[in-house]
Amino acid sequence: MKIVIDAMGGDNAPVATVGGAVEAVKSYNTNIILTGNEPMIKKQLEKYDYVKEKIEIIHCNEEITNEDKPVSAIRKKKDSSMVKALELVKEKKADAVVSAGNTGALLAGGLLVLGRIKGIDRPALAPVYPTVRGASVLIDGGANPDCKPRNFLEFGIMGSIYAKEVLGIKNPSVCIINIGMEEEKGNEVVKEAYRLCKTGPFDFKGNMEARDIPGGYADVMICDGFTGNVILKLTEGLADSIFKLLKEEFVKNTFRKMGALLLKSGLGDLKKRFDYTEHGGAPFLGVKGVLIKAHGSSDAKAIKNAVRQGIKFIENNVLDNITGKLSV
Repeated sequence: MKIVIDAMGGDNAPVATVGGAVEAVKSYNTNIILTGNEPMIKKQLEKYDYVKEKIEIIHCNEEITNEDKPVSAIRKKKDSSMVKALELVKEKKADAVVSAGNTGALLAGGLLVLGRIKGIDRPALAPVYPTVRGASVLIDGGANPDCKPRNFLEFGIMGSIYAKEVLGIKNPSVCIINIGMEEEKGNEVVKEAYRLCKTGPFDFKGNMEARDIPGGYADVMICDGFTGNVILKLTEGLADSIFKLLKEEFVKNTFRKMGALLLKSGLGDLKKRFDYTEHGGAPFLGVKGVLIKAHGSSDAKAIKNAVRQGIKFIENNVLDNITGKLSV
């Protein structure tokens, strides 16, 4: 198995991407290709002791930044680390792509370079969302701000397959995120999506409200990318704010500090459950290849875990399962 990492993608590249590559080699014994500025990558690799044969570098003269316009960047910057990484998967020289780079460009590249699976109108991001019951899949996490009813059905199919094969949920329940539980609630797109999902090839449980998301009401939560991205960003900000407020309260006096020491282990475990680095990245489902989008501010740990996501995706034949389900 060979995973290609866009070494220049992300806020902390190439420090985090190279560090994550080395950690992935040590943890998963996989082969890694790093695409990007070779001198910069080699300088980072010099810091580590690893099996040299496990990491290959492909030099690129260009880099796609967050300021670049997505489609234009993919079409014009052919010698960028992101485009080269995608091309390696298309040419079957690598099995998966991991990138923490420009989200819009990566999604555009997934469509323009890899192409979409037959039967899929809109590929979607499927991040893992932490809940009280464990982990759920949120799809779409931001790829498609505007959706048609059939897209919700596609999201349900792809999300349920991913939840089953990668998260190990035997019979994933699927719900539409809506403003009410009743079938007649929502706008016309969501109402029609409900009617389509009722006969979908998955365990459809109807609508769910936003307040039910943290409780793990459904294993797969489907919505348009605008709603999904707002939910993700709100959750991330809310989690950060809660832990900051807890820290402020715990240091107000000696007694609270003593209590904080007793709770330290439990609070650490709780914070870990909401830490995006634990999951590493979100798969872009619906394209003809394995594409994992890591958080823009990913550190080495997040990159390593994004590689793990790619490995699990490949080992469980998620791509073939989605293609097979759509051809029935």
